[in-house]
Amino acid sequence: MFIGQHRVPIFFLAWFSGLVFTADIGVSLAKESESAKPNIVLINIDDMGWMDLACQGSQYYRTPNVDRLASEGMRFTNAYAAAANCAPSRACMMTGQYGPRHGVYTVGNSDRGKPKNRKLVPIRNKRTIPEESPTLAKLLQGCGYRTASIGKWHISKDPTKYGVLHNIAGSEIGHPLAKFGGYHSPFNYVNCVSDKEGEYLTDRLTDEAIKFISADSDQPFFLYLPYYTVHTPLQAKKDKLEKWKTIPGKSGQKNASYAAMIESMDENVGRLMACLEENKLSKSTVVIFTSDNGGMWQVSRQLPLRAGKGSYFEGGIRVPMIVRWPGVVEAAVCDEPVINVDFMPTFAEIADVELEEDQIVDGESLLPLIHDPTAKLKERSLFWHFPIYLQATGRKKDFETHDRLFRTRPGSVIRSGKWKLHEYFEDGRIELYNLESDVGETTNLTEDHPQVAKRLHAELKNWREETGASIPTELNPEFVDQSEKESAEKGSE
Repeated sequence: MFIGQHRVPIFFLAWFSGLVFTADIGVSLAKESESAKPNIVLINIDDMGWMDLACQGSQYYRTPNVDRLASEGMRFTNAYAAAANCAPSRACMMTGQYGPRHGVYTVGNSDRGKPKNRKLVPIRNKRTIPEESPTLAKLLQGCGYRTASIGKWHISKDPTKYGVLHNIAGSEIGHPLAKFGGYHSPFNYVNCVSDKEGEYLTDRLTDEAIKFISADSDQPFFLYLPYYTVHTPLQAKKDKLEKWKTIPGKSGQKNASYAAMIESMDENVGRLMACLEENKLSKSTVVIFTSDNGGMWQVSRQLPLRAGKGSYFEGGIRVPMIVRWPGVVEAAVCDEPVINVDFMPTFAEIADVELEEDQIVDGESLLPLIHDPTAKLKERSLFWHFPIYLQATGRKKDFETHDRLFRTRPGSVIRSGKWKLHEYFEDGRIELYNLESDVGETTNLTEDHPQVAKRLHAELKNWREETGASIPTELNPEFVDQSEKESAEKGSE
């Protein structure tokens, strides 16, 4: 047998063939490794505000593990939830669709507050997303991922009907109810039972997440980890609570129970990252850390942002967001406005899977930003729609919202570049803010920039028409006009 013009011994050919075969296997394995789908971990903290982390600027809370996550990844300064409270935000994030597409606008009923204070009959709220809805879990389960939801689900009774194969503690409930045990064992959540005293729910959910990550499997995994913390009731570990009682507060942040819960959350994020490192999965795992809506401002102020959870001022919808993906995402800060409906197209691109041809997706893939923090997404606006009422927090002076009665009255919001416009349906009021110079939304610039207001208002109305957004117009017969009542009382004096 000859190779070229030279006679080659048979034993050499056998050796050479084996070498070529081995090399081919090596190349094949290398290609397989390069093309392997990365794992995805989505950590969604409940009710944690934009200013509730040290890396976000808090001078009170101590969050070394989340801070490390930020130092190793990309921290987004203009990240938004698609709604100002729990269920609608999660519905938007899971489906990749804005509220008018699925009709989940709030938690429970939409006619919140006293009837006499509601001028309009609000649009009826849906409490769950339809089973046929696209979800992040369905998308990833369909292309070979092991999928788990460990923690608060809140958008249906059973997450396993939405692409989740492994459910721990997820159901329709929105916070740790006393009848299930709250944050302290003994507790009894779905597939999450503890008869012994002294187990903390946040710790237990991390234990379950570590078991899921460490399971022997050749499949990539999607771990959705929506902790119940730091939602009320404020129930901290006793030792941490005692420590935080001795630490002075700063800038409207001084609640010891809340700070202790933040510390427990941070410790568990650290445990999760350590698990990835121990299993040599850090480089093959994308970790996204965020919150479902703004913070409870009466518990933790979000200065310089205005208001908090339940409000469509920045304090209610702007949230922390960090993406870590070693070897792909460099340590950076990104100021591009992003929103949680962007997760659907982003995860599809990360997993290299095509979305359904007829699937409606309202977000944009964030991979261009993830690869280059100086990049810009295509020019777009972000939208919010809330045709409902949400009562105030109970404080006598709820001064960061419009009035002491409601955190939210029916309306819509658009953000376009540095501009943000609010429209309210009760009286047709328009408010325009320049977030670049006034992130606290203190000065209404409608009269100073009428053309900007007109342009954004027209875009907002077009978006509502495109998405089929329902607008409340029916007058509430139980409404009592306080301004007329006050005028009548003054006239009789």
